[in-house]
Amino acid sequence: MAQFIIMPKLGLTMTEGKVCKWYKSEGDQIEKGDLLFSVETDKLTNDVEATRGGVLRKILLEEGNIGVLKPVAIIGAADEDIGELLLQAGGNEKEVKADAEVKVGEKAIEEKSAKPKRIKASPKARKLAKELDIDMTNIIGTGPGGTVSKQDVRKHSESSDVKVKSSPTAVKTAENLGVDINNIPQEDRVMKGDVVEYWNFEKLQEMASPEEKRQEMSPMRKVIAERMSQSQTVSATVNYNLNVDVRELVRLKNNLKPVFKVTYTDLIVKILSKVLLEFPLVNSSIDGDEIITRNFVNIGFAVALKEGLVVPVIKYANIKGIESISKEIKSLAEKARTNTLKPDERNGGTFTVTNLGMFKMESFTPIINQPEVAILGINTIRDVATNVKGELVFVPMMAISLTADHRVVDGAVAARFLSRFKEYIENPSMLVL
Repeated sequence: MAQFIIMPKLGLTMTEGKVCKWYKSEGDQIEKGDLLFSVETDKLTNDVEATRGGVLRKILLEEGNIGVLKPVAIIGAADEDIGELLLQAGGNEKEVKADAEVKVGEKAIEEKSAKPKRIKASPKARKLAKELDIDMTNIIGTGPGGTVSKQDVRKHSESSDVKVKSSPTAVKTAENLGVDINNIPQEDRVMKGDVVEYWNFEKLQEMASPEEKRQEMSPMRKVIAERMSQSQTVSATVNYNLNVDVRELVRLKNNLKPVFKVTYTDLIVKILSKVLLEFPLVNSSIDGDEIITRNFVNIGFAVALKEGLVVPVIKYANIKGIESISKEIKSLAEKARTNTLKPDERNGGTFTVTNLGMFKMESFTPIINQPEVAILGINTIRDVATNVKGELVFVPMMAISLTADHRVVDGAVAARFLSRFKEYIENPSMLVL
């Protein structure tokens, strides 16, 4: 029995998906498990498999956005009547065919009308029209068979009405340069210099070939825009910045290299998983008038993609070792870049860290990932001249940027949290305690 193929609901917050590509065509035989089409959601792209076998009788949406659980195609037997399903989808087979024929006819008419009209004109007429920048389609030819002559072009040029106040020299200059003097914006009388300036600007535009392109936001970008705007509107944000001595952290990273390679993000995530348990308000979230605190830490880390940003989540980071965290970060980051993250791998975060240090960023103001109440930004490491026991020493320093929701996290709490985080960074051996 024929039935609809619908847009699947791939996450709790998903309301619509975008059909990007069909792997099958109308009339193809489908087996259960075959890839049917590709769907782009707010955070990733998924391939949808067939849940039953049959013939792909009709594709209702070739490409574009559609709400979840809405029909995108019809599958059934090759000789089965699908008229009722077509009617439910907003049409029937005859109407679809008629519409296709009309569109083909319209396209043919448009293509035919779009062909440029051939103008009969003498070579001298064409040369003069080009010099004066005159559109010859508006000139009525008086030569044999309606051919446009040089005199026709000259007469058309001389008969053009000048509707702005202009000096005789300006009018003559405009004619010589092929400029429509009526297009020159001028409050007073148009002078020769105005014409030359306008002509130069036109040539500059021609060389630059300026153009503007409009592109619809992808579902991912729409969600990012919506959530970032919501975060700025909902949260009473306060920003805190602190410089941290990372000599010991650098030493730890280098000492671990022979065993396994770790990044600064790996070490910071592990340290945060410890510190956040000491400051449950920084690890909390808001639900209406309630504050939710936890005895576990799920840390999200931002991964930049070409089309936007995703935040995979390391679940229960507080009970995982550095090596385990490092491997999970690499795995989740790769899944994010290949659009293979599962919904559960990007949900449930309690705190987020975003690292722009690799881009030499010295300070920035991260936006809280709702419904969390804080986010930590990591900046580049710089050698800073510092007084160490009476001597001027260049010390590697890293700036950290905390954004916190003052509805829950007061300034004193945020300051103590950063102070404790700094203590761990400068003495990472505390991780073994």
